Amino acid sequence: MSAATRVISMTMPAESDLRELRQLADSIFDGLAADALMIPHTEIGWNAELWKTLEDSGLTLLTTPIDCGGSGAGLAELSVVLESAARSAAPAPIADTDLLASWLLRRAGMSVPAGPLASAHGQLEITPAGEGRSAVTAVLPRVAWARVAEHVVVLGEAGPRAVVMTVPRGEFTVVEGANVAYEPRDTVRIDATLDDTAIVEVSRDTLREWRVRGAFGLTASTVGYLDRILGLTVDHASQRTQFGRPIAKFQAVQHMISAIAGEVTATQAAHNAAVAAAVACGIDSKAAEFAVAAAKAQAARAASAVSKHAHQVHGAIGFTLDHQLRHFTLRSMAAAKEFGDAREWNVRLGQLALGALDDGRADSLWHVITDSGR
Repeated sequence: MSAATRVISMTMPAESDLRELRQLADSIFDGLAADALMIPHTEIGWNAELWKTLEDSGLTLLTTPIDCGGSGAGLAELSVVLESAARSAAPAPIADTDLLASWLLRRAGMSVPAGPLASAHGQLEITPAGEGRSAVTAVLPRVAWARVAEHVVVLGEAGPRAVVMTVPRGEFTVVEGANVAYEPRDTVRIDATLDDTAIVEVSRDTLREWRVRGAFGLTASTVGYLDRILGLTVDHASQRTQFGRPIAKFQAVQHMISAIAGEVTATQAAHNAAVAAAVACGIDSKAAEFAVAAAKAQAARAASAVSKHAHQVHGAIGFTLDHQLRHFTLRSMAAAKEFGDAREWNVRLGQLALGALDDGRADSLWHVITDSGR
């Protein structure tokens, strides 16, 4: 048993605890998010009741420490909730609030406010305004759920500096936009004068970890999307008849469903490895980044293949507003492009592998791939 395996066995939560958490999350999303899937609209709008229930249940700041207002759980628990939310296409920016915004605030030594939070990255212009204040201007594109956020937490680059700042509602404007799945991806415009205490310089490595965390959250969600696509496709193939028998009896359809199942299993396995590495070594470690890179690349590649096969099995009905399938195929394909696509993360995998060989952390490519503790 490797050192990494020993650490994982000590720090991963018990499966029974994860199962109970999954049951709680599923019950919330089934009760408050499922009905929206049946409405023939392109988008699923904000659900304040759902968010309030998640807050009251301690699921919106799951990995935030208790003394910062969170639940003090870990990344394995968060992954369970993100997968559950994705299986209902729930309009709940849990990853943005907890995994990204809350983490940035805590890294900068700031308090974590209540309510949904948005997280953004971009270039800033910061000029002294006197009396302990600075003028900040920025245009930040494609910010998830900025329209409902109480604060936008920005990881900004101002020349050579990386800074974290929190901008409350009223100090920024929003131009609403959407991704291919009609999820909110807004443009945030900041032209405000803020206290210098609201702008904190952080190490530039924060930029790398922010990206890894974003990829981790999207991979967890993609696992949920793909799992739901598989279920919908199996149900449709079992119920839809052609030439007097269910289309699931036709070999060509069976091959497509088998291909979907293989991609879902591979994506789940890759993400499980990323969770294990992040829990054992910390999500800021090279081991976790390597595993997250592999998982994100696999999830992005699988999204295209799974969506193609699922829509082939469903036929025309899968493209209509009357069917749920589009919510999950579009979300999986949108997630494939955000926080880096398959090509970007495959390149990063190569860089990490060569780096491990160059600095002596591994003596062969085989050890890079098989030893998650390096």
